[in-house]
Amino acid sequence: MESGPAIFAGTVFALFGGGLLIWTATRLRGREPVAEGVSPVASAALASLAAVAALAAGVWCFMRL
Repeated sequence: MESGPAIFAGTVFALFGGGLLIWTATRLRGREPVAEGVSPVASAALASLAAVAALAAGVWCFMRL
């Protein structure tokens, strides 16, 4: 019964992290800003860090099964 919420949370974290990482890479490849009005390097680093943290949280949720 406890595996249902872990699977749901892991899937949400993994999809969000993967989507954010792909979106950030696409923006950087096209030389477009990741965030409006912020340093390009800082916004790319922060978005990448958030994506990796979400992916790590998803892996952690799946490891708890």
